[in-house]
Amino acid sequence: MSERELAAADPLTAARLVLGARLTAGGVTVRVVEVEAYGSDEAGPWPDPAAHSYPGPTQRNAVMFGPAGRLYVYLSHGLHLCMNVSCAGVGTAAAVLLRAAEVVEGEDIVRRRRGQDKRFRDLARGPGNLGQALGITLADNGTDLLAAGSVIRLRLDPLIEHAEGPRVGVSRAAERPWRLWDPASSAVSAYRRSPRAPVVPGARESKA
Repeated sequence: MSERELAAADPLTAARLVLGARLTAGGVTVRVVEVEAYGSDEAGPWPDPAAHSYPGPTQRNAVMFGPAGRLYVYLSHGLHLCMNVSCAGVGTAAAVLLRAAEVVEGEDIVRRRRGQDKRFRDLARGPGNLGQALGITLADNGTDLLAAGSVIRLRLDPLIEHAEGPRVGVSRAAERPWRLWDPASSAVSAYRRSPRAPVVPGARESKA
C-alpha cells in the first residue's frame, strides 16, 4: 500500500484497503479484522456528522486533515486510546478507525498489557483494547505508518470477502454502512447501536 493509494481513496474505499492489513508496533503484529470509515467536515467531499473532523480543523483532529497514511490517536471517554489511519489528500479530512484485530505475533507481550486470563479473541477486540494491545500512546499521534523503518508500520493485505453495516455507537449518521469486518473472525466486536441514534424506517441493521 502506498500513500498515493490512500490519498486517492474516499473513506469507504480506504476502509476496504485497510481491512485485513498487518499492523506492527513494539514487537507485536496484529491483523486488522474490523474497521469503520469516517468522512470530512461539512465543507468537504464526504460530510460526516459522526466524524471528529466535522466541525473543521482543530488541534485534536489535525492529523485527519494531513497526509494520508498517518496514525491519528485520540483519547476516548478519558480512558481508551483509539487508532485511525488518515486517508484522502492534504487538506481533506477522512480516516479509518481500527476497531478490532487478531494477534499474529507477540501474544506474550499483549497478555502482559491486557491480562493473562483474557481469551485470545478478546486480546485486541474493540478499539481501546487494540490500542492497549499495541502499547499505543498519544505520543504516537501523527506517525507515518507507511514509511520504511517506521516504529509503527501498516502493511496491506486486504480481505476479498467482508461484511458491511452501520457503525457502532454513533448517534449521528448512524445508518451509514461504513463499518466493515471479517465475518470469519471471532475477534470482531459486537454491534451496539447508540440509544441516542434516531431510528430510520427501512434502515439495515448490522448482524455482527
